[in-house]
Amino acid sequence: MATTTADIAAVSPVSVPSRRASAGLWSDAWYRLKKDRLTMASIAVLVLLILLSAAAPLFEEHVFKFKFAQQDLLGAYAKPQLEKPEYLLGSDEIGRSQVVRLLYGGQISLLVGFLAAFIQLTIGVSLGLIAGYKRGLVDDAITFFITVLNSIPTLFLLLIITALFSPGPLTLIVILGLIGWTGITLFVRGQTFALREREFVTAARTVGASGSRIMLKHILPNVLPFIFILAAIDVGGIILVESALSYLGIGILPPTPSWGNMLSNAAGYFNLAWWLVVSPGVMIFLTVLCLYLIGDGLRDALDPRLRGAS
Repeated sequence: MATTTADIAAVSPVSVPSRRASAGLWSDAWYRLKKDRLTMASIAVLVLLILLSAAAPLFEEHVFKFKFAQQDLLGAYAKPQLEKPEYLLGSDEIGRSQVVRLLYGGQISLLVGFLAAFIQLTIGVSLGLIAGYKRGLVDDAITFFITVLNSIPTLFLLLIITALFSPGPLTLIVILGLIGWTGITLFVRGQTFALREREFVTAARTVGASGSRIMLKHILPNVLPFIFILAAIDVGGIILVESALSYLGIGILPPTPSWGNMLSNAAGYFNLAWWLVVSPGVMIFLTVLCLYLIGDGLRDALDPRLRGAS
């Protein structure tokens, strides 16, 4: 019996559209991060603050036409006004433009936050990987040093260091970077303990991979998502610490502007010009809030338990 075209079509397998390949960790995280409007708005605000601070010299020269250290005693305690752009946010006790100093203060505060956090992460992640992978005497030595360092009150330690060294921006970056890495080390150490017993690490060790290669190529990429979350939180914490130290008079000292010392100086004459307290306080609050929201959003986006969720 001849086979007709209709019969062939009837028994032909129905074409099924090919499934989309499973997304990788980073592409999947970016997909979910884009759907988080609050986190994306926080990123946009933080980037805007960084760009405004970086463009402070341009605003100083072409918009406000007022140097950040320029004084005008006749314009002291000027209220915020639109007639004079340099007094958009008022002026301080010696007539310096608050808005121009706020932009330059953002450069210092953000620079201290990001660079000190980078130093903390570099030291903390490196020592955490070594302690967690090597274990034994190496782990004991690193843990003992962390215990000793954590037993010293941080405020007293900062008072001693700032009494020995002039608390400029670079000095403060190094100080905060060298004393704030212990928590990161303990976290990475714990993650490394768990990862070093996984099958892919055992396989790499079986084929002769060195310890440094295993730490850098196999363990570190699995810890990296958590490091990004810690980085966002640490930058916000360091900015708060810098503000607190400047408020206590052991941070960055005038005439170098930072949001911390601007807030500290303005608090002394709050009754005369309360608006000078608002602007640096709002900038600190907004920056730290955005960083914490970004850290929270990254935690949700990189959580492996949420992979595949719509």
